[in-house]
Amino acid sequence: MTHASLRSLVAATAASCLFLACSAPADDAEAPPTPVEAVAPSGERSTAVWMVSEAMHAPESAFLHTESDSLFVSLIDGDPAERDGTGHIARLTPDGEVLDATWVTGLNAPKGLRAHDGTLWVADLDEVIAIDIERAEITSRLTVDGAIFLNDLATGPDGTVYVSDTNGFRIFAVKDGTASVFAEGEVVESPNGLLVDGGRLLVGSMRQAADPESAPGRLFALDLATGEKTVLSSEPIGTIDGVEIDGRGGYILTNVLEGQVVHVSPSGAVRVLMSFGDDVAADHAYDRERQRVIVPHLFQNKVGAYDVSGFLQ
Repeated sequence: MTHASLRSLVAATAASCLFLACSAPADDAEAPPTPVEAVAPSGERSTAVWMVSEAMHAPESAFLHTESDSLFVSLIDGDPAERDGTGHIARLTPDGEVLDATWVTGLNAPKGLRAHDGTLWVADLDEVIAIDIERAEITSRLTVDGAIFLNDLATGPDGTVYVSDTNGFRIFAVKDGTASVFAEGEVVESPNGLLVDGGRLLVGSMRQAADPESAPGRLFALDLATGEKTVLSSEPIGTIDGVEIDGRGGYILTNVLEGQVVHVSPSGAVRVLMSFGDDVAADHAYDRERQRVIVPHLFQNKVGAYDVSGFLQ
């Protein structure tokens, strides 16, 4: 699918249909994945350190859990907006070895992933689901009243789970089995990527997913105590999906529609680190130890890891 046709599809049917093209799972008799070459604006090229397509049916989010030395990937594997029960979570090693492609099953269209205190949290349509990592068992499912399209989530140090409702223009907070509205309306724009950073919630918006004529999405922070908004970069970024900290005071994002990995410096300067051509770049993980960005190529049914050490100098 070209960028133009993808943009037309998303604009016509709002943000939820960004995932429509991945509703048909890949054929079980898969060919080896085609290596993806990432290209920086400078012309520097980087081939994936590893690439896996084995059972990677519509991978939406990648989360690196250092405590268990695991990479978890949410797999929609079906209709992205239906309760079809075909969604699941895969468990891999940080080097891309598939340990269990169906580590946890019985989900619908799982997207964002984060963990806190031995629990993996999953955003799934209008549910926030808790999974015991050691036992690989679902321990709770909370239906969030009023949610339209839960997308990404983040966990705070006190165990609060923040989850973005992209189409509902809300961010919910889940604590002790109860969901409440943390922020809503114009202040959250069209929120997708979330990450807790100290006393603030980082938010990446994707306004252009619903309306290509809208201003590009941007990165901002909401104070966890007061809700006060701080824009972290005045430069346009695009349709932000994943948000990660680079360990140097800046941020690594993915622009899903353009298939890009983007860096935002501490001063707010924006630059594209790499582009993947027609391959989209969904909710990524960042392996700081190996300096690799792990990108789910959602529509292409594969996940790749890319060395960004030379791009962050």
